[in-house]
Parts: sequence; C-alpha cells; structure tokens
Amino acid sequence: MDNKILFHLNIKKDIDVHYAILPGDPGRVDKIAAYIDSPVLLASNREFRSVLGSIDGEKVIITSTGIGGPSAAIALEELYKIGVKNIIRIGTCGAMQQNIVPGDVIIPTAAVRMEGTSREYAPIEFPAAADHDMVCALVSSAKQLGLTYHTGIVQSKDSFYGQHCPETMPVSYELKQKWQAWIDLGVLASEMETAALFTVAHTRRIRAGCILHALWNQERKAAGKCDPVDFDLDVTIRAAVNALKAIIGDDNGK
Repeated sequence: MDNKILFHLNIKKDIDVHYAILPGDPGRVDKIAAYIDSPVLLASNREFRSVLGSIDGEKVIITSTGIGGPSAAIALEELYKIGVKNIIRIGTCGAMQQNIVPGDVIIPTAAVRMEGTSREYAPIEFPAAADHDMVCALVSSAKQLGLTYHTGIVQSKDSFYGQHCPETMPVSYELKQKWQAWIDLGVLASEMETAALFTVAHTRRIRAGCILHALWNQERKAAGKCDPVDFDLDVTIRAAVNALKAIIGDDNGK
C-alpha cells in the first residue's frame, strides 16, 4: 500500500480540501463539475470518481460514493483524512408520501437507520441527523431556484429489491410492516446512503447535508396516479452547488 495515496479513492493524501459534494453515481461527477471552477479529474477507481475544483476560490472535491452505506462510509472516511469537514450529498430517491411527485426535491433533516453500516459507528438509539446550517443553506437555495421541496425524515435501506419486490423475500412480512410504519410516521422517501453518511459525519465531526431528487413515487402509482419518472437532476445539482457556495461564503465571512 502506498502511504501517500488513499487506498480506495486512489488520490493523494496531501490535497487539503475542506468541502465536498458526494453523488452516488460516478456518472454524475462530471455533471456536477460543470458548475464549479477549474475542475480537474483526480482519479477514477472502482465506484469512486473524484474531481477537484473550486467555488469562490475555495477548493472543493466531488467524489462519487457508489451504491449503499459501506462504500459511502469508505469515501467519507478517506475524504476526512484529506481535510474534508463539510459535505453535501446529491442523490435520488423514491418518494413515499402522496403529496410528493417525481421531480420534487427532498432535503432530509434526518434518516431512518434501516441499514447496517451506521450500526458499526453508533448505537441504534443515536439519530442520523443532518447539520442545521446545511439544511438551512439547502432550503434557501431551493427557494431561490423556485423548487418544490420537502424537508423531513427519509429512510435509508440496504436492499433496493427488498423495497421494490418485498413479496419475493423470505422476510416480506417485516419489510412490508416497516414500510407501512415509515409511511404512517411521515417519512418522505427511501434511498440508500444518507443514514450512513450522517452517522459517519457525526463520528468525525463533519457538517453534513443532503438533497435528494425524487425519481418516482410507488405509493402514488399504487393509488392509480400515473406520474412520469423524472431523471433530470440538473436543478437539484444547481441547488446543492449554490448551497455549498453560501456555506463557503459564511465560513469565510463574505
């Protein structure tokens, strides 16, 4: 192992960058990079693609985390080693409440820890919560862009098909019961990384926020509402970049 290179991200340890944007999909890294200054590809290894650039003169790294909590936690742990103290996750989700339509934006204040990664960081009683300043910056950015947004709790899971095909699983009784419980509790959407990222962020004293793009809503579909799936994340990306710009400005006293 090269002691000067991060083992999984495959980037040098001496970058010293304090701000990061974390998409899940490596294919979104370059799309996000188009909204920052002077982007340069650092590495592409496994699910981790990293680009370094800047916002208002402050270095910013964009790193994909892949699918699920384990790889997201690895990415954040290694980013922490190069100085990252502030992150915004950009992701997608499936909405769960009837009033949320595809294309809406969700800004999580916390996440249900229905995954395994966070359990190796904190007791299950500990909440996976977002940083207040990050939530406020993301809400302000969404308002400025005229987005339809929702704030509240999301569910983080480990099995995509456990959600979408629960009847095929030997534990279908538990999956269906808990899914209905989350809906009854007002949980906004389901995704796969936020709980792990928020918990790791608390462990490492990192400020963390998240903005999610609702691709679909299976509950609306089950109710007979035929909404088109929405894969256009451009405005969600802009909202995240603008929010990070505001955070950087506040940190630098601008």
